[in-house]
Parts: sequence; C-alpha cells; structure tokens
Amino acid sequence: MKYCWLITALPLMMLNGCASAPDDATACGVVSTYAEPTPAEGFYRLVVTHIDGKPVISKPNYQLRPGEHTFRVSELIDAPELKVRLAARVPKEIKVEVQAEQRYQLAAKFNTDRQYSGDDTGYWQPQIRSQESAECELPVDN
Repeated sequence: MKYCWLITALPLMMLNGCASAPDDATACGVVSTYAEPTPAEGFYRLVVTHIDGKPVISKPNYQLRPGEHTFRVSELIDAPELKVRLAARVPKEIKVEVQAEQRYQLAAKFNTDRQYSGDDTGYWQPQIRSQESAECELPVDN
C-alpha cells in the first residue's frame, strides 16, 4: 500500500517542481513607454529609436531577455515654457538592467529647475519612472 501511494505521488511531485521553475529560454522583462504624461510631475512621453545599438520600430512595450540593455530615446516634451532650438532636441541614452518578470516604465523627465533656451540639451533626461511585477514570456525559437 505504501508503494502504491509513492508511485502515484512521485509524478505529481515532479510536475509541481517543473511548473515552478522558471524557463531561462523564455524568461524576460518588459520596458514600456506608453504611460500618460504627467506635466505636473515633469514627466513626458518619449520614443525609443534604438535598443542595444540596433534601430527599432517604436512601440509601447519591448519584451527583452534579462540583462543590461541600452535604449536610445527622443523626448516628446510639449511644454510651452521649453524654449530650446530644434537642434538642441537630441536623442539620449539610458541603460536598463532588465530583470525577469519586471516592467520598467521609461519617461522623459523635464528639468524645470531653470529656464532652458538656445542649444542647451540639459533640459531633460530619460528616466525609469516606475518598476513593477509583470508577467513576461518570450516565444520559444523552433
């Protein structure tokens, strides 16, 4: 009778162990750019142009393998007090240490500590606005 229980329970214990272990081949985190701007807090949207040196088509979410990734981004600040020339509105880079099952929300932080004008590129910087748990699974390559 003891052996009968062991034979029945063993496959269930093995399945439970497999279900809880993360699959490194499909593990990922999400970097997002879709959050609504909050000008009162100085946050505006931005657009991703490159990830790890490769051009990308802009989209709201990027599923990436865990590890450090470099994003080249351009701000979309439409504040009327911003008086810099178009030539000063240059892309910037931000590095994100992506962890599995995490979502990182990127935003353009408008520095309102002083008046910016002319060719001054210091009026903004890309920031991770928030981080939260999120399910993510990359498709399995066949």
